[in-house]
Order: sequence, then C-alpha cells, then structure tokens
Amino acid sequence: MGTPKLSRRTTLSGCLLTVAAGTTSAAWAEGETDPAREMPPQPGDPFAFLTGDKKGQVIKANDLPLGGPQVQAYPIDPKSNVVRDGSRLNLIVLIRLDPSSLSEETRLRAADGVVAYSAVCTHQGCPVNMWSSQHNAFFCSCHGSIYDPRNAARVLAGPAPRPLPSLGLKLENDVPVVAAGFTGHVGPIAK
Repeated sequence: MGTPKLSRRTTLSGCLLTVAAGTTSAAWAEGETDPAREMPPQPGDPFAFLTGDKKGQVIKANDLPLGGPQVQAYPIDPKSNVVRDGSRLNLIVLIRLDPSSLSEETRLRAADGVVAYSAVCTHQGCPVNMWSSQHNAFFCSCHGSIYDPRNAARVLAGPAPRPLPSLGLKLENDVPVVAAGFTGHVGPIAK
C-alpha cells in the first residue's frame, strides 16, 4: 500500500490550518487573546503607565504631578498582572489635583485628589491625550473637545455631547486602584 495522493486543495488547507493554529497559539502565549486584557476596569485594579520611562509600571499617586497634566494608563488585573490593554475603551487618564478644588461629585469619586476618567472622547471616540494649560483641562486632539477634570469632566468646549465617565478610586499604599466602575457609557453613543 503506497502513500495516498493528496489534492492541492487538501494540502493547502492543511498548511493554512497549521499556520492558523500556530498563530493562535503564539497570540495566546503572548497574551493577545487573554480575556483579562479585554475586561473593563475592575474593583481592585491598579493602573500602569501607557508610555514613557515607566511604561507598564504601576502608577503611584506621587507619580502624578499635582495640578496636571494627566497621565494615560491602562488598568492591571492584580491577580495575574495582565495589563487590560486589549480594548481601547480601557484607556484611562489619571490626574492629581488639590482636593479642595474638586466639585463635590468629583471629590466623592476621587482618592486624595487623584481622579480617573475614560480617555475615550464622547464625540467620536478619539483619545483624550492632550493638556490645555490655558484651561487647566484635558482635551481631545481630534476635534478639540475640552474636559474639566475638577468638575466631573464637564465639557468646556468642542463638539463632545457629554462628560467623560469617571471611575471611583481609593488609595492602597499610595497606589490608586479602582473602587467603582464607570459612571456612564464609555466613548460615543451610536445614533
């Protein structure tokens, strides 16, 4: 009995399945398909720096300059140390402000002046990644919406239809961690 002849289609299908399985295994091994990366911020999650010399390191309150600018971050699963960067909707801005300068609503969700907001603009979903020294506020570089971090990320200017949702925070050994989920829908609302 000889070796069975395989059709070109069968051979190509087998090769593609092998490559796909290898890619999936490699992606899983690198954490690209880890469900923990996709989950929104959870109570107890600290935050990791998105960029800079401390990229990936846990953010401490003292790492945040008093009065701004904001720092971009992703939450971290404290059990597995997986950074929850699998969804752009998990991008957060953290800022440390004088607690006496915060509105009552903002102060209730802050931890010793540290506040956290979604970094996804409510207009068209661009990142809120810029700082306006003129307004002491953060703004979206796509269409210029400006948000007031002292007053529940209220929209000061631009086309954004609503404030950025905030996360409730608490401090654990000078580390801001999530205490409560977002106050509203993250990003734009489909029409």
